[in-house]
Amino acid sequence: MLHTTVGESMMKVTYDQQLTALLVIDPYNDFISEGGKVWDRLKSVAEANSCVPHMLQVLNATRKAELRAFYALHHRYRPGDYETWRYIAPIQKAAWFGKTFENGTWGGEIRPEFAPQPGDIMALEHWCSSGFASTDLDLQLKKHGVQSSSSSGS
Repeated sequence: MLHTTVGESMMKVTYDQQLTALLVIDPYNDFISEGGKVWDRLKSVAEANSCVPHMLQVLNATRKAELRAFYALHHRYRPGDYETWRYIAPIQKAAWFGKTFENGTWGGEIRPEFAPQPGDIMALEHWCSSGFASTDLDLQLKKHGVQSSSSSGS
């Protein structure tokens, strides 16, 4: 068991390391880095709330506590991804035309300080807004006995 004290009230929080994990969601350069394709749309809110530093703080605390990290990453655009789709969600259409998170480019790379470490679990990439839909994230969490999770990401 891991015990943590949180906030001014000194609330005691207990985590069972075998049952608890962090979901790291889409820490791509295109989302959370200056110069990323989506950053200008997120920047004002992200900076006002110190989102990226807080995301890193949560990830570092997870690693220090020896909790597991599961990565739920958005699909990285590749030529040919959507051309034959009959029904395409607006967010997928935007990713297609904008080549958001393009595979093999800086924008499609995970921001370095959020890079997966040995032992982290990588779920299959998700194609829309949910890290669970059309991926193996639920299966991975169940396989590893996770019953409680927190999430951090874009």
